[in-house]
Amino acid sequence: MNWLLVLALLAPAPPGAVVVKPVANMYSGASEDSDVVSQAIFGVSVGMVEERGDWAKVRTPDDYTGWMPLASLRRDTEGRPAYATTGKVVEVSSLFANLYREPSVTEHEPLLTLPFEARLEVAARPEAPADEQTHEDWLPVRLPDGRIAWIQRGDIVSHPEPLSAQEAVDLAKRFIGLTYTWGGTSAFGFDCSGFTQMLVRRRGIVMPRDADVQAAWQGVVPIERNKLGAGDLLFFGASPRKITHTGVYIGHGRFIHDTTHGHPGVQIGRLKDPHWAKLLVACRRLK
Repeated sequence: MNWLLVLALLAPAPPGAVVVKPVANMYSGASEDSDVVSQAIFGVSVGMVEERGDWAKVRTPDDYTGWMPLASLRRDTEGRPAYATTGKVVEVSSLFANLYREPSVTEHEPLLTLPFEARLEVAARPEAPADEQTHEDWLPVRLPDGRIAWIQRGDIVSHPEPLSAQEAVDLAKRFIGLTYTWGGTSAFGFDCSGFTQMLVRRRGIVMPRDADVQAAWQGVVPIERNKLGAGDLLFFGASPRKITHTGVYIGHGRFIHDTTHGHPGVQIGRLKDPHWAKLLVACRRLK
């Protein structure tokens, strides 16, 4: 075995933390004046690669790095599993979900509004007087800081199954009209590669973050344009070596993508559109 690989395997893992903001920006440097390179959503565990003042350089599960304010994170407790990795866990299945301090939408404003895919630990249901409503439509969850919050059951799923290609296309259409956000990876706003990456993730596959890397990734194979099927990935740019945009083919010469062209946001485009026809440089299918 290569000794460099041995050393890498024996090296201690970086300390971990969990994202506690609904959506936390990742920056190219330790300053909000730096450009946003990506995002991580609530409940995601990250590795802390480096700290500098009130900032940490973090690594997300898709192996992407960027700087994040420490205020967006809560360090993992020594000896305790990372948040929402053991026990009963639920995931937000609505585009957005409100969490409340009690099982009521009228008593107080939401504690948090979380995006699609945010993961939450289920808490034990508190004891209640016999004559009190049981609130079967609600579920108590434990936040990373230990607080108990309530979420409506209609906003969550317990065991999300990987989607088929067509199911991923159907999911994509739920986001039509959602605004474009540079560096975005959540239902609060995606960019093109963040949107495609999410759809592939829902199929049970972790794909790289950026469009040019996605096109060259070993988890896909080239496909001819005349053999495209629903769920195949499309890449656009000045050339195969200068890819700047991506989308997902949905059939009948159409594709869904998050773009700033025309009007910003998730929308359906047509491959015969002259603007996209001249920029399509690669088609890929997941292995």
